Amino acid sequence: MVIQSMKKKHHYQKTPNAPKNQPKNIKGIIKTNSRGIGYLRAEGFKEDIEIESYFLKTAFNGDEVLVVPHPKKKGQRLQGEVVKILKRARDNFVGTLEQVGSNYFLKPDNRKVYKDIIINKDKTKGAGPDQKVLVKIISWGDSKKNPEGEVIKVLGKKGLHEVEMQSILLEKGVNVEFPPEVEKEAERIAAEAEANFSKEISTRKDFRNTTTFTIDPVDAKDFDDAISYKKLKDGMEIGVHIADVSYYVREGSFLEKEACERGFSTYLVDRTIPMLPEILSNDLCSLKPDEDRLSFSAVFKINEKGKVIERWFGRTIIRSSKRFSYEEAQTVLDEKKGKFFNELTILNKFAKQLRKERFDKGAIDFDSDEVRFELDSTGKPIKVWKKARLETHKLIEELMLMANREVAEFFYRKTNKNSTFIFRIHDLPDKEKIKSLSVFLRALGYNLSLDEHGGVSSRDLNALFAKIEGKAEESLIKTAAVRSMAKAVYSTKNIGHFGLAFRYYTHFTSPIRRYSDLLVHRFLDKALQGKISSEDFAKYHRLAMDLSEKEVRIAEAERDSIKYKQVEYMLPRIGQTFEGIISGITEWGMYVEEVETKAEGMIKLRDLGDDFWELDQKQYALIGQRTKRKFRLGDKVKVVVENVDLDRKQIDYRLA
Repeated sequence: MVIQSMKKKHHYQKTPNAPKNQPKNIKGIIKTNSRGIGYLRAEGFKEDIEIESYFLKTAFNGDEVLVVPHPKKKGQRLQGEVVKILKRARDNFVGTLEQVGSNYFLKPDNRKVYKDIIINKDKTKGAGPDQKVLVKIISWGDSKKNPEGEVIKVLGKKGLHEVEMQSILLEKGVNVEFPPEVEKEAERIAAEAEANFSKEISTRKDFRNTTTFTIDPVDAKDFDDAISYKKLKDGMEIGVHIADVSYYVREGSFLEKEACERGFSTYLVDRTIPMLPEILSNDLCSLKPDEDRLSFSAVFKINEKGKVIERWFGRTIIRSSKRFSYEEAQTVLDEKKGKFFNELTILNKFAKQLRKERFDKGAIDFDSDEVRFELDSTGKPIKVWKKARLETHKLIEELMLMANREVAEFFYRKTNKNSTFIFRIHDLPDKEKIKSLSVFLRALGYNLSLDEHGGVSSRDLNALFAKIEGKAEESLIKTAAVRSMAKAVYSTKNIGHFGLAFRYYTHFTSPIRRYSDLLVHRFLDKALQGKISSEDFAKYHRLAMDLSEKEVRIAEAERDSIKYKQVEYMLPRIGQTFEGIISGITEWGMYVEEVETKAEGMIKLRDLGDDFWELDQKQYALIGQRTKRKFRLGDKVKVVVENVDLDRKQIDYRLA
């Protein structure tokens, strides 16, 4: 019956009833879900085009496709079908090998892969059931059948820490090992740099006698940025010194190509996969204490009122005198004693002023909780806690924001908008999403003011965040607000940064771990030499888009590793009771986020008690028809861990 219905739709789209201006086919990136339904966002259409599995024509999530829209039926969602796959997003997938009889197949980790991949026994590479493998699709021409694949890498038994972390990295396309030619080139460059170091120093501004230090996470291995301080008669000089990666990573080199391919360093719960080989990222480029280091600096003269009155950009040589962790530097401030107490105190005061000015101009306070893990020798989590947000975190953040903003504005004005550059931009929020956020907030008892056009100001958002500070629903509301915002992206076109309330913004301060910053250093260096770089604008526009996409994928890998460890932490705690916040309400149950670990799980509707439960969408609540008991979004509840599924990264709770 279903097949007949689909065939009717297939024939129906060929009738001549389509609107006159409706395009014959649309190119775009398709998104698919676990049920095998596809969605394509197309310019000129108010809604995504929905593509049922029958019409996907073997398209997987992320593929570039041509889609023909079906004629619009009144009261129904716009439908369409894939007519051609232009470019595959990928052909490698990670998952668990399973066996039924003599047949093997891959159960993919990625739930958006809606088909299991069939694997002949002679193509399993010796892997057996319950082992994690990397599989390449070798054949899939008929959408009615499953794709066929072969194992190209055996990772090991599922559930083991190392196997699961490797699975996350491979699933997101993160390369762990560097190609031999990249490693060799890094070693050669390191040797050449050491031989030419004295000569290079003579060409740079020398800051080695200026008080300089770094503040980083306690477990950091690469130090991108250092801060210098000098007292002046009429104010002070603050230097933001950034590792001069562009000196070592030259255009056209193997290192350059690999850094571009990776885009970013990746940070999982237990490891860093660097963008650059360790001889550069952890040694030669890293601003280690008591060692001369090449840097690219933004130096500011600040008057007694805390205003920037002069700025200088250029290549420098520095020597950090101290490597602080955030906690160490905070202790110095709290105890009012210790190395560089005066400098830290003055810089902290200045950072607070920058922060206040930023929020006064409309910057949004999106600070949210992050979790950290303590792992045992086998990688199992034995402790989870929320990372404290210290004054020293904000100190470094504000100085880096200042440097990023000033570099972007200097470049923009210096080149009269005529030169290629990589900006970091953040568009205005989507009005429909903001409208939905406003409805959501009203259900929780909060009001978000919208203007006459349905938009929202950053000041109104901050007023909301001030009201919810310290309350149980704070994290929930901030998460919802973030999801209603546009994403910050890289672009060659400057439109400003809504969230930071900056007219000009870029990423300049982390070239060890972000390729975008390396490019910005190059563009800035050319501008300082009076060169205008307007060639290959289209190339860098595509590159900016590619970096934005890579950034999302890397962030997903980092979140996946956190999610896995949160679920794994709960595995031996079945039967234990925890405090939670209701974080989601659906017709099949409610989601609860545990307060300390932020581990989210579900209480199924059938486990809520002997009642008939009705979903009240306006109140975001489940209401018992017999008992009148109500569960609302943001309510505090006590839950018991009922079941943990590590494979699916899912936790089942029940009410305590």
